[in-house]
Amino acid sequence: MILVLGGTGEARRLAGELPDVISSLAGRVRTPRLPPGEVRVGGFGGPEGLRKWLRDNKIDAVIDATHPFAARMTATAARVTAEEDLPFVVLRRPGWTQGPGDDWRWVDSVASAALSLTAERVFLTTGREELFEFVGLGNWFLARSVEPPEPPVPQRLHVVLDRGPFTVEGELALMREHNIQALVTKDSGGEMTAAKLTAARELGIPVVIVRRPPLPDGVVTVSSVDEAVSWVRGIGAV
Repeated sequence: MILVLGGTGEARRLAGELPDVISSLAGRVRTPRLPPGEVRVGGFGGPEGLRKWLRDNKIDAVIDATHPFAARMTATAARVTAEEDLPFVVLRRPGWTQGPGDDWRWVDSVASAALSLTAERVFLTTGREELFEFVGLGNWFLARSVEPPEPPVPQRLHVVLDRGPFTVEGELALMREHNIQALVTKDSGGEMTAAKLTAARELGIPVVIVRRPPLPDGVVTVSSVDEAVSWVRGIGAV
């Protein structure tokens, strides 16, 4: 049995291509897109909870296909699987690459992104759980999330509830409608939400991008679903 730590499009695809898979979702979204097959929702209760769950469910290997910024879950899984001598791989889609005409400013955290802002009207796509980092700032913010954010949030905030994939035309219309002067995002990678970067380039808008957190030392990584499937076959788990 293989445990896929999911929540991404890659995780959903992986669950459909491998037999004997249990997909685990963090449960932060009330109506997630569910992968095929068996699914569990919610946290494990820290390292010891994950350890017990892996043993109780006789897991043979773990694939971490979580969001590139789910650093705590990745660190916990890497530690526990190493201690339990379980095969472990991290599936991470490649990050975005800056191209001609892009005005990107890299920072190490959402907090650093907040401190760097000079534009008056800012489009935030960093996730609803980190809007508190922008509390106390005088900027006007447009935030997009799947579900409504909970306080604390910036005083001057307009929220758009939406879920990708997004189009360049849609992103251009949204940014023009709200007279956006800067975009803040994370280096999530992938095509599902990349349209905002193209729209920002076409509008000449600077983009503040949060770098990905580093992966734990020594973990095996793959960058595609096909590579993850090959890894599973290579260790003899299917």
